[in-house]
Parts: sequence; structure tokens; C-alpha cells
Amino acid sequence: MARIKLKIGENEIEVDSRDFYVDNQTIGEVIDSISNHLPENSARIVYESTKPSEVKNSNQFGLEFLDDAEAFEPEFNEPKYISSHEIKSKLRILETKKFFDLPRTVSETVQQLREYGWATSSLDVSKALAKMALSREIMKNSHDSKTHYFVQDALITN
Repeated sequence: MARIKLKIGENEIEVDSRDFYVDNQTIGEVIDSISNHLPENSARIVYESTKPSEVKNSNQFGLEFLDDAEAFEPEFNEPKYISSHEIKSKLRILETKKFFDLPRTVSETVQQLREYGWATSSLDVSKALAKMALSREIMKNSHDSKTHYFVQDALITN
């Protein structure tokens, strides 16, 4: 899976797909194609001519040169372990991505965090979700001996 996030000014495009592969040879074409979808005259790729001796780290050839670029391919990379105090901020990211619009279990949440490149224990995620439910930041419902978490606007269907 490739995840490319291109942010130029106030404009932002994120591409998340399992249907294509991006490597260092094609990254320029992909970014150029993505930038064509931003409003006219607000995005443009600037190619700087840098000599190899000017490059700080010669091992960096692709996304590493872009300030706001994030790349994670779960098939090829191990997820980064996150500590328990980081979980709530990661859950907020899932919430903004509408993950909790449907009722989700702890195991589904752990799997989605893994898809984003973050690994943590189910117990830590369960604690974070329970605290968020207790403070009414997220809703909690038990159904068929499973606990589901969701945003307030989401509906539980039986």
C-alpha cells in the first residue's frame, strides 16, 4: 500500500491505495500528477539542480526530500511502536479520518493503527478508548458481549 500526502499552502491531497507502487524513479511523476488536481496556479513542482556533493545524505533519493511527505507500506515495513501516552492523539487521527463513524472494537482499532504504521498493545488501546468514553469524547456501547466505540453522530445497527 502506498500513502502519499502532498500539502502545498492550504491545499492538501492524500492518496491511499493498495493498487499501485511508487518507487524513487516514479515519485516525481506521481507528485506531478497529484499536484495537477490542486487548484490552478497554487501548486507547482520545482526541480532544483543539486550536485551530488551538495546532498546531505546520499542515501536519500525520494520522499525524504519533501518536508510534509509521509510514506508507510505495511507489506514492506514494520510499524513503529507507539507508547501509551501517544495513543490518544493517534485515535484522534482515526476519528478525523471517519474511522469511528461506524462502531469499532478494540481489535479493529489496533488493526487500523497498524495500517497507519503504528503498533501498540490492545490493552493500551482499550484503556485509551475507555478513558475517552468516560470523558464523553467518544461513545461506547456493548452488543453481543463486544464493546464498540464510535463518534456520537454514528448509529448502532442491530
